[in-house]
Amino acid sequence: MFTPLTAAPASGIAELDVCGLEPPEPMVRILDALDLLGPGDRLRVLIDRAPLPLYRVLAENGLGHSFTAQPDGRFEIAIWLVPPRPTNA
Repeated sequence: MFTPLTAAPASGIAELDVCGLEPPEPMVRILDALDLLGPGDRLRVLIDRAPLPLYRVLAENGLGHSFTAQPDGRFEIAIWLVPPRPTNA
């Protein structure tokens, strides 16, 4: 069960339900929630439409993601920080 995000929990997995919100509110809330992610944390989002613009924003900002289409037409998206690649000195 998804609940509104208040803070990143100790488990490292925060959940955010943005179903029923009109654009651009889902994107705004997701981007705000990403500010709470730390290394090893994940954000699980439940949304009622494919957020195609979000995927580009995540890739441009070094965030990984995966998604699963649910039988009821909603999408569950997992988002995480991608660690920077080590540089050779």
